Amino acid sequence: MKMAASYIIIVLLVFTAGTLMPMVKGDICTEDLGACDDGCNSRCTSAHPGAKAGCDLNNNTPPVVFISEWARLAKGEPIGVMPFLDRKAFQARTLPAGNTLGRYQSELDHVPLLLGQSDDIEERKKKTTVAMLKLTRHQVEKLKRMANEGNGYNHSGTKRAYTRYETVAGHIWRCASKARVHRNEQPTAMGVCVDLRSRMQPPLPQGYFGNATFYGVARSLAGDLVSKPLGYASSRIREAIEKVSNDYVLSAIDHFRNQPDLTRFQDLHALGIAEGAFHGNPCLEVVSWSTLPIYGLDFGWGKEIYMGSGTYDFDGESFLLPSPYGDGSMVLTLCLQVAHMDAFKKHFYEDIILHKLYSKL
Repeated sequence: MKMAASYIIIVLLVFTAGTLMPMVKGDICTEDLGACDDGCNSRCTSAHPGAKAGCDLNNNTPPVVFISEWARLAKGEPIGVMPFLDRKAFQARTLPAGNTLGRYQSELDHVPLLLGQSDDIEERKKKTTVAMLKLTRHQVEKLKRMANEGNGYNHSGTKRAYTRYETVAGHIWRCASKARVHRNEQPTAMGVCVDLRSRMQPPLPQGYFGNATFYGVARSLAGDLVSKPLGYASSRIREAIEKVSNDYVLSAIDHFRNQPDLTRFQDLHALGIAEGAFHGNPCLEVVSWSTLPIYGLDFGWGKEIYMGSGTYDFDGESFLLPSPYGDGSMVLTLCLQVAHMDAFKKHFYEDIILHKLYSKL
């Protein structure tokens, strides 16, 4: 959240005869590519445009929008969303004197550990693997019905139905706790990313090019998470999201301004060492890219073959992507410890199917 004195974004345009991450299997030569003959395969030379920037200075939105606008300019089209960069956008805002509502409590200082452990060093060392799991539109709609059945845990003032994110993220959280075989009394947490642009007063421009995402934490005991209906998990996630108000963010800014070193808040420093943020077992984070312009990035060469995050390095790190076909389906990309991945896949699909069977009895 702290504004830095300078901003660095590195633009990557790589021409390679190798493969993408994750690997694209099979024949990728289609009529849309045009340049390949019938004998061409996945070793064809391709261009991989990308952007890399420090997450302490921006969230996922600016780099993705940057690439999208870059593609428009490459085709001679006008800019759709004009970038807005003002390093004083947050500095000019102060919390009203005496305000105790929405006071920020450092979530990252109290991330739960596995019961019986005093640190997360051993969990950081364990081997991880990555899976890409698809949910059809029917499965997503089924999960939404499951989460909103009875609505007994929905304490929101509007009582509105749970969103796709609150529903699917709650399902992921429950499946992760089941796969990790947590004890009932095991505290667990799920990180959520909240876009601040419309939550600030006055709102930030949609084209604000900087860190306008706040990291909130939903919490529960594993026993409650897996024994209660899906709506309970969704309610915990909504509670974490709704807590991120204008005053809460201003309070957080004051907190970060007083930190001598922000390194421990950066995921970049957590890989392979005992310092920095770690949201693996018994926790996880679920980031939604469902509203980002990640598809249709045509630089004049035809549509993209793959669009997604370049790395998945941390246990519990996951992204929810919309289907590139616009059919209402979603894709979960998840990094999990090898020992837990097979069980997660089993629960991820079986929990939807079994609920359907039981509901007919």
